[in-house]
Amino acid sequence: MNNPVISCSKLCKSYPQAGQPLEILKDIDLAIARGEKLAIVGPSGSGKTTLLHMLGGLDLPSSGSVKVAGVELASMSDKARSALRNSELGFVYQFHHLLGEFSALENVAMPLLIAGQSRRAAENAAKPLLERVGLGHRLSHRPAQLSGGERQRVAIARALVNQPACVLMDEPTGNLDRDNAESIHGLLDELNAEFDTSLVIVTHDPLLANRMQRVLRIEDGRVSELPATEPMAEQL
Repeated sequence: MNNPVISCSKLCKSYPQAGQPLEILKDIDLAIARGEKLAIVGPSGSGKTTLLHMLGGLDLPSSGSVKVAGVELASMSDKARSALRNSELGFVYQFHHLLGEFSALENVAMPLLIAGQSRRAAENAAKPLLERVGLGHRLSHRPAQLSGGERQRVAIARALVNQPACVLMDEPTGNLDRDNAESIHGLLDELNAEFDTSLVIVTHDPLLANRMQRVLRIEDGRVSELPATEPMAEQL
């Protein structure tokens, strides 16, 4: 694969437990292409979120390498790694992690403000994204004034505002009812096609996994790729 947006080689992660290393991830090789949609599934506690954190530079591997936009994350300072995350990656979680004291518009503009853009420029970039996700009429509303589905739409707009190469999502529909989850599924498909942004989604939701181009399963610390046919719900 030429110039993957994220790649990892021989990725391992372990934590000390009772004086012995507990292996969470074992020798994982993975490359994510521009515009690709990838689901990561597996049993609870299998290491899905740990892998997502490694790919996003939120945690560093015990051994092996992770590269974002061709840059080795472990070789960077914390400050440089944070700047790379802010420019190349977006993050969406099961719980939106919006800042309650700020409006929807201010929340979406925040990554650009952190990057040093002026308030006017940041909000001018944030407003059309909120309109794109159907919240142009909710710009001044704070998170507590929004529904769960609306808050998640704000979080998705925030993840896209810096035009990242890849958005990493951890159970983005896990806290939503089925109707809202279906709405988010469709929105992700549309935004992926429109912005050519790669999506890497940890999920237990078979309907969401089925919409991805590739589905990887983690079990016993190792990754296997499920066949290109529709995965069965019990496999997730």
